[in-house]
Amino acid sequence: MSPAPLSESRDPLLPLASSSSSSAARAHRSNSFGEHPDDFELENIYVDDLKTHYNSDDPATPSSPMARSRKDRHHDNDRSSSAIMNSSSSVEYRRKNASVDDQDLLSPSMQTEALLQRESFSLDDDHEKQASASLKDLSPQDQRNFALLVLLYFLQGVPMGLAMGSVPFLLKGTLSYGEIGVFSLASYPYSMKLLWSPIVDAIWSKRMGRRKSWIVPIQALSAIMLLWLGANADRLMAEASSKLYTFTFVFFSLVMLCATQDVAVDGWALTLLSVENLSYASTAQTVGLTAGQFLSFTVFLAFNSPDFANRYFRTTPSDTGIFTLGGYLTFWGWAYLIVTLGLAAFKKEERTSNRDGLVSVYKTMWRVIKLKHVQTFIIIHLIAKIGFQANDAVTNLKLLEKGFTQEDMALTVLIDFPFEIGLGYYAGKWCAYFPPMTLWMWAFIGRLVAAVLAHITVWIFPRGGVVESGYLMVVIAEHIFSTFTSTVMFVAVSAFHAKIADPGIGGTYMTLLATVSNLGGTFPRIFVLKLVDAFTIATCTPLADAETPFEPFSCALEGDKKLCKTQGGMCNIEQDGYYITNVVCIIIGVVTFWGYIKPAATRLSALPLKAWREASGSRSP
Repeated sequence: MSPAPLSESRDPLLPLASSSSSSAARAHRSNSFGEHPDDFELENIYVDDLKTHYNSDDPATPSSPMARSRKDRHHDNDRSSSAIMNSSSSVEYRRKNASVDDQDLLSPSMQTEALLQRESFSLDDDHEKQASASLKDLSPQDQRNFALLVLLYFLQGVPMGLAMGSVPFLLKGTLSYGEIGVFSLASYPYSMKLLWSPIVDAIWSKRMGRRKSWIVPIQALSAIMLLWLGANADRLMAEASSKLYTFTFVFFSLVMLCATQDVAVDGWALTLLSVENLSYASTAQTVGLTAGQFLSFTVFLAFNSPDFANRYFRTTPSDTGIFTLGGYLTFWGWAYLIVTLGLAAFKKEERTSNRDGLVSVYKTMWRVIKLKHVQTFIIIHLIAKIGFQANDAVTNLKLLEKGFTQEDMALTVLIDFPFEIGLGYYAGKWCAYFPPMTLWMWAFIGRLVAAVLAHITVWIFPRGGVVESGYLMVVIAEHIFSTFTSTVMFVAVSAFHAKIADPGIGGTYMTLLATVSNLGGTFPRIFVLKLVDAFTIATCTPLADAETPFEPFSCALEGDKKLCKTQGGMCNIEQDGYYITNVVCIIIGVVTFWGYIKPAATRLSALPLKAWREASGSRSP
């Protein structure tokens, strides 16, 4: 079928150019040709073979032998974004070395608007300038905005690194896997933010700006909560076992603030960066979140460890680390306040009058969810991470249980961090040249392999509990490979989200896709952790020199293990639930990937952008 007119194929919420402005634009282009004929050159136009990528059974689809492949057309479309069409012939006048309507004179949001309002623009193909090859090639404005995005994502990563990394490690000695699974509910706001993301998109102050209206107050509230947690950290940690749900709710509230900020930052990223460099938004997210989580996970664990501090920084040993949890939280509470004040005072947000009613945003979100292709993508997201869930949630905790020290774990992740940052940067560059979902599928296979390697790594843990340098290198290598595949997978799918998201409802669309992606990683976690306890068989038997004999009892849970040790017994693990759970997850991952995910993802990756838009999707059969 032939491409629909622009007015029919774009989202109805996007502002359309008025007839007078369109006429003025056409007059400007005609005058430009008349005044500067030497600035234009002639180039043949070939007929698009729409049959290769959309509605192949349409009898009206041209099938000329001159039709070229999608790859060749995409190359020409990149160049034709600045074309001035002569609709009566197969020749176009093309400004030499032009950008989309002189985009270098426009702001990022105006560039998006200008691109969408072009008469020659079609959502069947991408009409973008070539993305910058590296960060140094970005314009000064894009470089500054990229740095701002990294900073905002970094601040989100600090509490996330605590809630999903350090705190579970610190609690492993007092909580069972199932109880840690309950605490993992604290990360669920990132999987629930879709419920309130339309509010963030629809309600804002013109005076402060669409995104700053949320980012500034949310960061201020986060700062206050971090300061309160810093003052009460020791008490909360001591009561975590007896008041598990209260403890979980406290961190749930903090993560909820970060998730709300994430909605605003995701939407702001679509206008802060130029259209052709939107793929760097996922790079900023990866670098920022990774750095924040690294600081709160690896660096904090290392400096919180007495052994690490005594070995590398002290001449007189002490039973406490350099950092305490309370001091760390207090420091970042003040840092949040300083950054928030700077953002409010010095960063100006472009004015916009694009304000949609709250109800209309929810209705638009619902129409997007009803799109056939979006529903398929949601299913992929919900089942994609089951295959490596045991590796992500349990492997490091299992190593600690077997005798791997907190110091060695911190060193492992410390060495891994430069690889994670560097690979995140290059993964963003790869997404500018290769189909993001192709990279995502290769990374998926890699993560399944990483789960197998993790299984073997835990299996060969030294039986004496003494970790030599050789085994430490094995753990580090396995960790780097797992991080590599995870990072590429995350950056690739984030780039695909940015590519298909409708700019008119950018915050909501991006949040919808990111939410279901997060949900796919969080909802199985509590079940996987509980399965580890359920599959574990361990019996506590009294030692020969036990003061008080007792009948053998199960010591599969952490509390029972402590009781066994207190009574002078030995907890013998007869069946480790980690291995069974990991094998089950890997099998599920293999079956779902080759049975459904791979063919579905390949099909979605080949769709034109038009198929992801709410207006065109509503007419799909």
